[in-house]
Amino acid sequence: MKISPQQQSLLYKLFSLFSVVRGYNLAVIVLAQLLSAVFIFAPEFAPMQTLSQTTLWLLVFASVACVAAGYIINNFFDTEKDLINRPQKTLLEQHISPTTKLGVYFVLNTLMAVMAFWVSVRAALFFVFYALLIALYSYKIERMLFLRNLLSAFLAIAPFLAIALYFRNFSALVLVFASYLFLMIFIRELVKDLENLQGDLTLNYKTLPVVYGRVPTQLFISFLTLVLLGNLWVLLQRFDLGVMQYYFWISLPVWLLFLGLLWKATQKKHYLSLHILLKGLILCGIVSIVLLKV
Repeated sequence: MKISPQQQSLLYKLFSLFSVVRGYNLAVIVLAQLLSAVFIFAPEFAPMQTLSQTTLWLLVFASVACVAAGYIINNFFDTEKDLINRPQKTLLEQHISPTTKLGVYFVLNTLMAVMAFWVSVRAALFFVFYALLIALYSYKIERMLFLRNLLSAFLAIAPFLAIALYFRNFSALVLVFASYLFLMIFIRELVKDLENLQGDLTLNYKTLPVVYGRVPTQLFISFLTLVLLGNLWVLLQRFDLGVMQYYFWISLPVWLLFLGLLWKATQKKHYLSLHILLKGLILCGIVSIVLLKV
């Protein structure tokens, strides 16, 4: 069957939109929120009962809409930098015009507000504030030294905070889990800065590698990794993690490998490999949440 030019153009636009909103990341967020709701935040382990709550699904979809909108507005402001750091991906994303991107951005935020308000006024206020923080980060804070990394890590764990607020669960285990995830994402953001050094330097983004150089940034990442390992040790010694403890035991040598590779890295491809390694650790951690109750 021959594809017409109109159909081909539509396919390009769909792929482009999927790339802009990072569909893979959105799927991971949905999975992470649902698994954490069932295995961590819910007061009782009752999977079917937890997953049958309409308000929970509304929160999940509101999170996805808000994050997708965030990716769009970030893409809107970062086009020049992305063209340097990821030229092929950026060229694909240019099949959608800036006007269309902004239109989808406002539609997604409207859907987010409606779904959150359906849950509660507090949920609506939370997500409106979340969306405003994302927009502020994309427009202004992304160019600010250090604050950009802190806020980016916080924005990444905010969907989990939404589920914790929904179930009103802020136990010690939840707080230690959250700090571990925050440190992982913080480290990943700094590795991304090393990976994107060329584009950040060209456009005068105030990142740690741009301002202080590669070696001081690697020293700071190493320090954060040691703090994370301390957090990991607390998790293993103080809490009953079920079979999930094996994920954390296995991750210990992976983190040591990460440190070794970090100090051998000198090129963009090396930092890209480290970035992929961290994404793999995060994804494996999310999937292994199911082992908490085994």
